[in-house]
Amino acid sequence: MATWDDIAAFVRSDYRVIEDTGDEIRILIEYEDDRSQVIIVCREVLDQREEWVQIASVCGLVSDVDLRLVLKEIGETSVVCGAVIMGEHVVLRHSLPLLNLDINEFLDPLQLVADTADQLEETFFGGDGY
Repeated sequence: MATWDDIAAFVRSDYRVIEDTGDEIRILIEYEDDRSQVIIVCREVLDQREEWVQIASVCGLVSDVDLRLVLKEIGETSVVCGAVIMGEHVVLRHSLPLLNLDINEFLDPLQLVADTADQLEETFFGGDGY
């Protein structure tokens, strides 16, 4: 069984942390083509009893994109990630229950969220702002 402390310790030791508030850790994933993606790893508690870890990444501003095209692309190319609007931003996120979570079950979704968000940001938002 994993705990938030286990996940947080792993993230802090294996990734470049750019902000850490205890229950939310922001890391920077850097790619060989000089692109990068900020990933937010945070602790969520469902119904005040079940701990989950959420992986999220901003792609761009809602006002700058045709949401239908973005959602279609996610539906055709991604096995993880839900697209949501948070404030003014399009955000990709994926959540996993901590109960019985192995670290390898966290790693692939983390990388897929980062890679998908970076690809969508480049394709639909034309930059590398997040």
